[in-house]
Amino acid sequence: MMKVWQVVLVGCHPTSMLGTKLILEEGGELSVVGMCSSWGECSVIVQEKHPELILMDYLMPEGEVVGVLLDMKKSSPTSHFVVMTDDDAMELLQPLMELGASGLLSKGASPRQLLQLILGLREGFLSMPLEWMNKGFLPVKSSDVYDGLLQLTPTETFIMERIVQGVTYDKIALEIEVSRRSIDNYLRKIYVKLNVSTRAQAIEKFALFSRQNKQMYA
Repeated sequence: MMKVWQVVLVGCHPTSMLGTKLILEEGGELSVVGMCSSWGECSVIVQEKHPELILMDYLMPEGEVVGVLLDMKKSSPTSHFVVMTDDDAMELLQPLMELGASGLLSKGASPRQLLQLILGLREGFLSMPLEWMNKGFLPVKSSDVYDGLLQLTPTETFIMERIVQGVTYDKIALEIEVSRRSIDNYLRKIYVKLNVSTRAQAIEKFALFSRQNKQMYA
């Protein structure tokens, strides 16, 4: 008989988490030991219980998961972190795996698909939609991930650090004593250096770079 896995749910909507809890516990092989509405609350319970599985929303009020995932994985290395997104977002899989995630799943996935992903993890396998392969999904080369990051100026680096932490553009502008429009100008330059076109892509690349530095100097 397989061990009952402890599971922690992290999301903004208690009703949705309750529905997920009922789905997970129906078979008796999973037990939800916590439902968290913030990254801080999740960090505490992960450190205390070291659950086998954490299902977490990509975006919470405090910011994106990329800002906290690495630290949580370090606090509980044996835990599996599965990130739930509002769409398929296959481009997020590689960056999130670099930060310690074990899987990525759309919130629109069926209960059967969710349980299948978890079953794969219990058996030691990573699952992903076949459709991603049809779209030409390939892992990103690490050398490509960090292209342009070392070109960031100290100010640009600070701005990206604060964005990853979930700080608003207006607050960042006050912190470095520039106008809100100047932040937009900085971001345009950052996007060019990182070879990205969206805020989410910039966060992903910068988070990976930060993780690499932490590992080098740990």
